[in-house]
Amino acid sequence: MIRVLIVDDHEVVRQGLRFMLSQELGVEVVGEAGDGPAALVEIRRLRPDVVLLDIVLPGLDGLGVLHALRGAEHRPAVIVLTSYADEQKAIEAMRAGALSYLPKTTPADRVTEAVRAAATGGSVLTPDVAAAVVQRWRDQDRDGPLDRLSARERDVLAELSRGRSNREIARSLALGEQTVKSHVSSILMKLGLQDRTQAAIFGLQHGLVPLGDALRSPADPEVR
Repeated sequence: MIRVLIVDDHEVVRQGLRFMLSQELGVEVVGEAGDGPAALVEIRRLRPDVVLLDIVLPGLDGLGVLHALRGAEHRPAVIVLTSYADEQKAIEAMRAGALSYLPKTTPADRVTEAVRAAATGGSVLTPDVAAAVVQRWRDQDRDGPLDRLSARERDVLAELSRGRSNREIARSLALGEQTVKSHVSSILMKLGLQDRTQAAIFGLQHGLVPLGDALRSPADPEVR
């Protein structure tokens, strides 16, 4: 069961998301919050697997919540779902730890896909956001660090860039899931990255996989 917390300052949005997710097998909305401080309280209390988080919130905005979660005992997967369509905000949110950044106009099935993907560490990005993030990383001129990775770590990084979960990577590369986790940790350390989303973007920037591959839906039926 994927346990979801909805964080939005508009009650009608929270109700709509709750109703939508309640129709999905294996998904349970365990709580709601209407502002940033309340979100942090509910995350500590409820320990959800996934948080649907708006960027514009009273008290503490979505980026503030993401930064506060960095040192938290429990760090759920976070999907930013917002009407604030700003590529810079998307980049900041993902650098702060969000797995996905989606506009509120996103179709319901795409939001559900993002929730299921986030529960296994996967990302769902719209093409414009993905392109903006990749371009930003190109501008940072991060050539060279790929040489620090072993051949197997490059394989894992390529799979991460396709948006695959650890379980899917393990199946694809015939590895144990714990081995995949170890490779992911090593990749993050060697490249100086904070999380698997940044690693996926890094892999895209360096051309390990075509951008189109990263925008496809997860293939693993257990993730859907």
